Amino acid sequence: MSFQEVFYRPVFGRILAVVTIVVCALGAVGLVWSDPAAALRYIWPIILVAVVAWALFWRPSLRVQEHGITVENVLRTHFVPWPSIVSIDTRFSLTLHTAGGRVSVWAAPSPGRHRTLGLAPKDFDGVSGSARGEAGGLRPADAMSVPTGNLAQLIRGRWERLRDAGAFASGVDPEAATVTWHWATIVVVAALAAATTIGLLV
Repeated sequence: MSFQEVFYRPVFGRILAVVTIVVCALGAVGLVWSDPAAALRYIWPIILVAVVAWALFWRPSLRVQEHGITVENVLRTHFVPWPSIVSIDTRFSLTLHTAGGRVSVWAAPSPGRHRTLGLAPKDFDGVSGSARGEAGGLRPADAMSVPTGNLAQLIRGRWERLRDAGAFASGVDPEAATVTWHWATIVVVAALAAATTIGLLV
């Protein structure tokens, strides 16, 4: 049976990014239309807000693949091969504890208290034993009915099947895990921040 890749990007994040960018675009157009001279000074913070909104709310994603997991965060993209994973946690966000350190998934933060108030025991049906902490308990974010718990269980299930089948017997290849910095985003944000400061102070 072939492996089916899973891609996740939160709907709320996409909506928030689009709304923010549209508002910024309308503000920029209005500024240029009403006062082109002032726009040269004050349009930069509007563009900065739009770029930051895209980086914070649209970019983060999670891709569960046959040979590993790709976590795209705001400033970095991590590729984590299955053998590198030590455990999966949901304390503050979906987090992969790996042989090389901890990788937090920005796209899957733990749900707020209002979202977990109505959870029932059935919401935890099917959660793997490896989700239980040292005290043997489960966190609200481990519930199958919330995105963080659902994704965590998807990853745990694949990881446990590979582990039990002996797929990790050859050990961890330290070169297999990669981290890619989003230098274009960093440079653009830094340039816009500098332009904003100059525009507001000069």
